Amino acid sequence: MSDEIEFDRTATTPAGEVAELSPLVRRIIAGNSGPMTFTGTCTYIIGRGTVAVLDPGPADPAHLARVLRALDGETVSHILVSHTHRDHSPGVPALKAATGGIVAGCLPHRAARELALGEINPLEGAADRDYAPELAMHEGDTITGPGWTLSAVETPGHTANHLAFALKEEQSLFSADHVMAWSTSVIAPPDGSMAAFMASIEKLRGMEHRIYWPGHGGPVQEPQRFLRGLVQHRRQREAAILNRLKAGDERIADMVPPIYQGLPAALHGAASLSVLAQLEDLVARGVVLCDEPMPMLASRYWLA
Repeated sequence: MSDEIEFDRTATTPAGEVAELSPLVRRIIAGNSGPMTFTGTCTYIIGRGTVAVLDPGPADPAHLARVLRALDGETVSHILVSHTHRDHSPGVPALKAATGGIVAGCLPHRAARELALGEINPLEGAADRDYAPELAMHEGDTITGPGWTLSAVETPGHTANHLAFALKEEQSLFSADHVMAWSTSVIAPPDGSMAAFMASIEKLRGMEHRIYWPGHGGPVQEPQRFLRGLVQHRRQREAAILNRLKAGDERIADMVPPIYQGLPAALHGAASLSVLAQLEDLVARGVVLCDEPMPMLASRYWLA
């Protein structure tokens, strides 16, 4: 069987509709579709009667109202957060006020590395710095409810504080933005780290889950095959960057158009950050050299 990655961009259920995904899992998609969020952020309800709600999504009163309708007659014991991007965690305070659930999950937002001298974080506005968990979870920490058990799996890379959650009873994993069926995850320094992302992929390859429920889009149906495809995809992207360096390109702005042929210009900024993440890793490994103490978007690069 080929390990070539195959993305699934078929439409999921409409925003706001309650989808019964399994005996223990329901999904409601927020109305924040876009180039980086696909059809919108997936909010999950885990359990029956006494439940956990994972990733309340943006601070959107309409989405909150739909989630609360789906929870009618049930008790929310925990409000879980996978990571602190503004499409995942800002809905927490309103859901907390409405349900009283314990806010648990990832640690507060932090960068994967310090900013270099003169560097500006291009995604500063994407971070929810108001998020403060009542119960910060680390690797293996577990919360339970009637008939369900959720355990934290640390998966840094997309963000430094990224968590996935394993649902023991169904052998499934809520993979958030680390692994998604519709697209690769955006790795954007300084908040994200390619080295950490790849290490987290390898970690998941050593675990067995039947299915992944991601932060955007539909499920990853064959997780191990998909993970192998992600590794191959990143190797191909790394090879493409090395080929551009061999061809004489020294700047990220020169590399993006030939590497991402056909990509809309509006997404070149995100692509540049992904190239930066790869170059940051290549510099750390000694494969590529840089004219700055720390790789940045405007730096000059060449082969070691």
